[in-house]
Amino acid sequence: MGRFAYWMNVSLDLRIEHEPGEQGGGDWMRIDDEVHREFNARARALSALVQGRVMYEIMESYWPQARHDDSLPDVAREYGEIWTGLPKVLVSHVRDEAAHNTRIIGGKDAIEQLAALRASTEGTIGVGGATLATQLLRARLLDDLLLFVHPVIAGAGRPLFDELDHPLELDLADHRTFTNGVALHRYTVRGAIPC
Repeated sequence: MGRFAYWMNVSLDLRIEHEPGEQGGGDWMRIDDEVHREFNARARALSALVQGRVMYEIMESYWPQARHDDSLPDVAREYGEIWTGLPKVLVSHVRDEAAHNTRIIGGKDAIEQLAALRASTEGTIGVGGATLATQLLRARLLDDLLLFVHPVIAGAGRPLFDELDHPLELDLADHRTFTNGVALHRYTVRGAIPC
């Protein structure tokens, strides 16, 4: 049975963008080779990815081409290969086709379809996108948060989650600090519905 893990780069004040349109790669992020190698190792271990439309389109616009771009470091080209090859589910009400090993789900029963995916998949399923992660949290289907916390206070911008009706408790399951000051925190979500 699978586990949904929301994976995101965040500021100390839990912002995933400072300015609209940063496309997940603001100048405030400290993604060096050491951090990128950790991304790659964790992505390689995923069974699948589930991404909201905005996150998917950010990834789709960059990573398939990056794997063949000799001007990029090896770790970036490697991540392009990993992302392109992973089985992916795009959650979208507006798109009806996608490439790169991707199937699309949508409609009023999208959360039910995701619950069935979680129940029928072995291993960890990466989740990308704040709106999607919030919906999974509200449905009590999100199992883990994997946060790469960058040592900056953004002060404004898109938060890690949309508003929730009540606080949710977490347990720290893993922690690592990188030489550039980025800290990785993996939390398990208390109260997630077991598969």
